[in-house]
Amino acid sequence: MDRRDFIKVTAVSGASATLASCGNPENKLIRFIPEQPLFPGIATLKPSICPSCSAGCGLQVRVMDGDAEVVRNGEQGVLTMGLARKLDGNPAHPISMGKLCPRGQAAIQITYHPDRIRHPLQRTGSRGVGPFQQISWDNAMAALVSRLRELPQRQQQKSLAFLTRPLRGQRQILVSQFLERFGAPPPIVFETFGEELLREANARSFGQRQLPTFDLARSRYVLSFGADFLGTWNSPVSQNVAFGEMRQGRPGIRAKFVQAEARMSQTGASADEWVPVNPGTEGILALGIAHVILASKLRDPSAAGRAGALIESWSAGLPAYTPSAVEMRTGVTASRIERIAREFAEHSPAVAIIGGAPLAHTNGMFQAAAVNALNALAGSVGQPGGLFFTPLPAATEIPGARRDLDKFAKGLLEASDSPIRLLLLHEANPVYGSPAAWRVRDALDRIPYIVSFGSFLDETSMLADLILPDHSFLESWVDDIPEAGTRLSVASVAAPAMTPLHQTRAMPDVLLEVAQRIPLAPSLPWKSYQEMLEAAFKSLSPQSDAWTKAQQQGGWWSEATTRSNSPGNASSGTVAVAEPQFDGPSAEYPFHFLPYVSQSFLDGSVAHLPWLQEMPDVVSTAMWSTWVEINPKTASDLKIAQGDLLEVTSSQGTLRAPALLSPGIAPDVVAMPAGQGHTTFTRYASGRGANPIAILAPLADSGTGALAWAATRVRLSKVGGKGQLVLFAGGLREEERTTRENGR
Repeated sequence: MDRRDFIKVTAVSGASATLASCGNPENKLIRFIPEQPLFPGIATLKPSICPSCSAGCGLQVRVMDGDAEVVRNGEQGVLTMGLARKLDGNPAHPISMGKLCPRGQAAIQITYHPDRIRHPLQRTGSRGVGPFQQISWDNAMAALVSRLRELPQRQQQKSLAFLTRPLRGQRQILVSQFLERFGAPPPIVFETFGEELLREANARSFGQRQLPTFDLARSRYVLSFGADFLGTWNSPVSQNVAFGEMRQGRPGIRAKFVQAEARMSQTGASADEWVPVNPGTEGILALGIAHVILASKLRDPSAAGRAGALIESWSAGLPAYTPSAVEMRTGVTASRIERIAREFAEHSPAVAIIGGAPLAHTNGMFQAAAVNALNALAGSVGQPGGLFFTPLPAATEIPGARRDLDKFAKGLLEASDSPIRLLLLHEANPVYGSPAAWRVRDALDRIPYIVSFGSFLDETSMLADLILPDHSFLESWVDDIPEAGTRLSVASVAAPAMTPLHQTRAMPDVLLEVAQRIPLAPSLPWKSYQEMLEAAFKSLSPQSDAWTKAQQQGGWWSEATTRSNSPGNASSGTVAVAEPQFDGPSAEYPFHFLPYVSQSFLDGSVAHLPWLQEMPDVVSTAMWSTWVEINPKTASDLKIAQGDLLEVTSSQGTLRAPALLSPGIAPDVVAMPAGQGHTTFTRYASGRGANPIAILAPLADSGTGALAWAATRVRLSKVGGKGQLVLFAGGLREEERTTRENGR
């Protein structure tokens, strides 16, 4: 879809479709009076924050006047106003540094999406089916306030739940304080491919419960265990910039990059050396490398400090991890292990990275601790060319949150009467993004009343009784506290880049209005979210113009270390050494199943954006589809050809998708990109492809309880015929070629 066609917001089809879906007749378009002064032909650059992933990249929004199709007081019409035309990276921002990934570019489509919810909706039909009817904001707020007031009257404050994607900054603080003062439990945070395990591992190894920042630009050797840090993992934009500096920014110095993983990722395709490793044994490989370093006396074992002490037999030199023993368990040859170990130790500064699938096994905590110990042994922690922890602003508060959606769902299913009477839902879609075995859909069905702040109807918001649509990020105050990606202390903030198009309201302002009408005890001190942000940012700096400057440049950042980057205090004890466990016997399910975060769709939360649907996958060039990656040798053995429709079966279910042959995957592994397979998520994502998350086994890391999404085994079978496999490169599928040759 052409950029200009999508932003041609005066077309009536989008609003008509949305209104028709709500059971309302089409309204006649009328011309509204402009809401702001017009300056034809002049572009204004405004800061903002990218919402497409958790990295927190700063944006620069190009705003120009134009005609917008809007909804005002229930009427559909055209308004001339300042419109966001293009998104770029903010050159001043420490995370994005003027760069932006494709998902960030596509985020502009959130605001102009034709299927965006444009006004409050109330369900009038069956839950999960609809239809929804348009109501006024007065009636919608009255319905929410009434439900909230009922809970204290019945002494049921704890029956209020708030389910959200991970939040940071003042949004996180507001939600947590609202719940605490109401008497409700902390928010439930859901993220399919969450990183809580790595945060816990870093807390145990280094005393820092957050994701690391890597000084790639000054490193001379990078050893990555499964982390797609150039594609989707952690802070990919800042890591791409640093990787470019590492490769080309130092005349005469070109660092070596080694990637160990079972499936070649976008990052693996950029490596000097790609090392296939048996799934779930990356930690064993890391300790094998450490063994060589210790046995060769290239480092003293005490150099690893607390991180090394977490590993059993570390002080004895890891005698069970000789190269020959590690070869038997990982599939990596002993000679290769020895060579990589010596290179890693001798090319200082060096750094090891672990992320993605290696942490999504039942032994994920052990794997993370092993790589942390290797980094500590190499002297990489807190040193140039190694890893750091981004200092958080001094005024930052980190409220508590629950991350046990599986247990939450189980509690709802097992109770005779739902312990949750009211659920507030914000930007989380667990019905789609959790294994079917968790039965989240059934659990949420038991909650009497659900309120969604969603901007789009998806699998979870379809269960809502009331929808209070949020502004888009370009229409509201936004803020963030980046967790990684820079050595500066950063707090981002941005005012609305444009006037809201429709009858939507920012979720934080809705909460603050509700808080005044309940009321809370003690009451919240802010009347608006802007007021809350201003108070927070004024506390960051003694300068009188700190708030003004933050708005102008897109945030506040400082070289001053406001939280120590030193290892700090870590927990005692050791991390249990464990072999990975897999669901399904290998005789019946011979293949390891690897769903992975895709460059286009991440966990599926941005699959509704058509620019991302039509963007070719970086490695395979596939687009508008989903697929099963399989090694060519395995495909030959099973008589599978490119595009053949396959059935993938686990102990939890079955899905179908076409085969895509790839030499960059181990013969006993099959992989699928996450993000497709939505049943409800706008016209662009609904009914397209298959969802690999649905057939995952409900296994968890033994140390933290995090979902072990890489621990499922599957079997393959040909269904017959071809699947929908759309490739940007690589020629036509066989049946398409035959059709063209026959002139049909």
